[in-house]
Amino acid sequence: MQQLEALTSELDGLLGSNGEATVALVPAKKGKFSPAGLERLRAAQKARWAKIKKAKGVKGVKGADEPAEKPKRRKMSAAGRARIAAGARARWAKVRAEKTGK
Repeated sequence: MQQLEALTSELDGLLGSNGEATVALVPAKKGKFSPAGLERLRAAQKARWAKIKKAKGVKGVKGADEPAEKPKRRKMSAAGRARIAAGARARWAKVRAEKTGK
């Protein structure tokens, strides 16, 4: 018990007479990047990704040896579109029939 009281009084002496800490715990402020700094970071990251993509042979990357080609878009035929639309109408008709049948 005496040892506990001795440690408590020693702790009080370290913290101050009233038991409160003398050093205020203030959170450190976070640094903010300037707009110019952000631009430098963005440019550096773009350069890193361009280097990686160039090594993989991805087309459309600045600095690649061959000019960038747009990939050809696939087009759906009118008949294919009609089949999909007919299937959707049939599915919805089935849903509506189940809903009214219950």
